[in-house]
Amino acid sequence: MILLAASVGALLSEGAAEHAATGPLGIPMWIWQLANLVGFFGLLLYFVARPVTAMFRQKQVEVEERAREARERRAAAARLETEIHERMARLDRDLEEVRARGSSEGEAARAELMARAEQDAEKVRRDAEREIERRLADAKDELRRTAAELTASAAREIVAARITPEDRRRLLDESLAQMSAEERR
Repeated sequence: MILLAASVGALLSEGAAEHAATGPLGIPMWIWQLANLVGFFGLLLYFVARPVTAMFRQKQVEVEERAREARERRAAAARLETEIHERMARLDRDLEEVRARGSSEGEAARAELMARAEQDAEKVRRDAEREIERRLADAKDELRRTAAELTASAAREIVAARITPEDRRRLLDESLAQMSAEERR
């Protein structure tokens, strides 16, 4: 626009100097030049400005389309980010639940193992007491047998030392009589 005003101003100043010059049909030259300039700008506007304007409009549409797509992508990214944060929070909660469950199950397993160990220890203690009682009873029996054998041996020695041949005959006769009486019965 400034260019047009400058061109018109330059032509007018030239036109004043050439006022006397006239073009075809007796119209002054400066009017022909002005009409020529207006026609040139009109053609320039028609052939250059319109396509440039259409190109800029197309670029503007493309930019607006890209901006819309970018907003949609940004919204999708925000939704995805929100979804990821929700999933992460859910995973954190699940992880805490698993830890808590693992801890409680571990404590329950430890308590069960402790109870089982106490039962096993009690069983071992009872088995050991029974084994001790059995061995003590066996030892007492062995001691009684040994004491009986020693007593019998000592009694034999005493009897053998104090018994006379007459006592031996009398004991033998009594034993035979007792055996005969038992056979009759």
